[in-house]
Amino acid sequence: MTDVSIRDLRNHGGDIVDRAARGEQITITRSGRAVAELRALSRPAVPAEVLLARHRLLPAVDAAALRADIDQLLDADL
Repeated sequence: MTDVSIRDLRNHGGDIVDRAARGEQITITRSGRAVAELRALSRPAVPAEVLLARHRLLPAVDAAALRADIDQLLDADL
């Protein structure tokens, strides 16, 4: 968790809120004492129907081509 003074929050509020939105938990301090916490809100769950619809739009995967690409990129001695 990161501490941020009220003055920093006032001067750099947008940047600090962006950090919180990316998942960082930030403690707001006044005169060195913690007075509040800033964190991202949890996202609502995606319904199964939406996930299935998205899955149907994904391109098919050619397993042999994927394996060949991986073999080409990775060292076989690993």
